[in-house]
Amino acid sequence: MTGVEGAVALVTGGRRGLGRAYVDALVRHGAVKVYATARKPGSSEDPRIVTETLDVTDPASVRSLAERTGDVGIVVNNAGVLIRGPLLTSATEDVRATFDTNVFGALQVAQTYAPILARNGGGALVNMLSVFSWASGAGAYGTSKAALWSMTNSLRLELAGQGTQVLGVHAGFIDTEMVTAIKKPKISPELVAEKVLQALMAGEDEVLVDQLTEQAKAALAGPVGRLAIDRLPG
Repeated sequence: MTGVEGAVALVTGGRRGLGRAYVDALVRHGAVKVYATARKPGSSEDPRIVTETLDVTDPASVRSLAERTGDVGIVVNNAGVLIRGPLLTSATEDVRATFDTNVFGALQVAQTYAPILARNGGGALVNMLSVFSWASGAGAYGTSKAALWSMTNSLRLELAGQGTQVLGVHAGFIDTEMVTAIKKPKISPELVAEKVLQALMAGEDEVLVDQLTEQAKAALAGPVGRLAIDRLPG
């Protein structure tokens, strides 16, 4: 169980969309400082929000940020990319770029900040997953989120000894620029962020923020053919 009031947090990809919603929600729940990171972070007029440059695919960038943010107690691994297209026709470099950000970038952040979280009492690591961790039909993006789900479960075991809570967040379509072209019902990023913080403060390991995601997880017990996103019930 991780408290937010009085905490110092870091959000990767924290300057727009869901990342910005996480930053705002953390401040609203009483975080005294939130590092909002991006490749081009801009600035903030709120003294509680500290903008920082971060490229999660660059280990040197992650290490440099960690040297300046040793007071962090909550890390939100939110940065991600979506390059649309089926696996069979996707360029290899696009698949690698997807994994570099969504999987290896998240792992680099986790590895680098684990000792910082330990020094600060354990804290929490939040990994942004997806309905496509389980459902098929999203090419390289979906396969990267499936890998990140497995990684999150392993990190939960490995970090338990230092008292770090690891929360996996599964969501369907969130109303951000990333999925503007997808004509599906969407959940607001503000609602996602609020549900995640409630789960964090309740000490949960996993949060499913919408009905689509609940349906996808339930379908894991059935034939794999039903895991296609358009075949889920409801």
